Amino acid sequence: MKRILAALSIVLFMACSSAPQKPLIGISSSRSQSSGTIQLSPTYTDAIMKAGGTAVILPVIYSREQADALLATLDGIVLSGGVDVAPSWYGEEPLNETVEVDVVRDYSDSLLARAALDSGKPILAICRGEQLLNVVMGGSLYQDIPSQVEGHVTHGGGATHKIQIDKDSFLYNIFGVESMEVNSYHHQAVKEPAPGIKITARSEDGLVEAFEADRIWAVQFHPEKTLAEGDETILPFFKAWIHLTEPR
Repeated sequence: MKRILAALSIVLFMACSSAPQKPLIGISSSRSQSSGTIQLSPTYTDAIMKAGGTAVILPVIYSREQADALLATLDGIVLSGGVDVAPSWYGEEPLNETVEVDVVRDYSDSLLARAALDSGKPILAICRGEQLLNVVMGGSLYQDIPSQVEGHVTHGGGATHKIQIDKDSFLYNIFGVESMEVNSYHHQAVKEPAPGIKITARSEDGLVEAFEADRIWAVQFHPEKTLAEGDETILPFFKAWIHLTEPR
């Protein structure tokens, strides 16, 4: 019996070893200022796993060496949502009391973003992630849409609105539509686009809702929340990005 069990264990090990490896995707997180615990909504990890990837939550980091070491183990990275990017990162002072920042996370996420850009690993940037990536690449932000954008549609608080999609874009390639309804959980947005990015979707008030570059997808809305709410029509978005992370 022991020999049979040992042989079975070897067979199972060989079977598992020969199985195709799912892309390993790192997701940026924040750290509680009171308890120091890592914080990330499970909607991100659930979306990546459901789309065929293996999700790992990345800790807050403090050096480029740490960022490079992490990126070397990953097939792609998700820059997740959260509080505002500090205006000092794009040369401004805070506009008003609505601007809520986390300087530790800004530093950590910027290191991860730069390491991902330099490595050429695929990036999926969502909400704050889109804003941070635009800043890291040389752009700026509207600090507070209600205060700075006249005639804006309702953004934030889970509101929904339509976006107009460029036909030459990853969103159009996935969904085949020039307009779609998206959710909204933000009060900041891309102002000056960073050099080298292509704006591929805007809300009806003209604000940037998506941009892309080589192996970079960035969206202002939260597709992972849509999926968590049971809308499976958004799943192809994540499956297409996971495919982007597979070896070329």
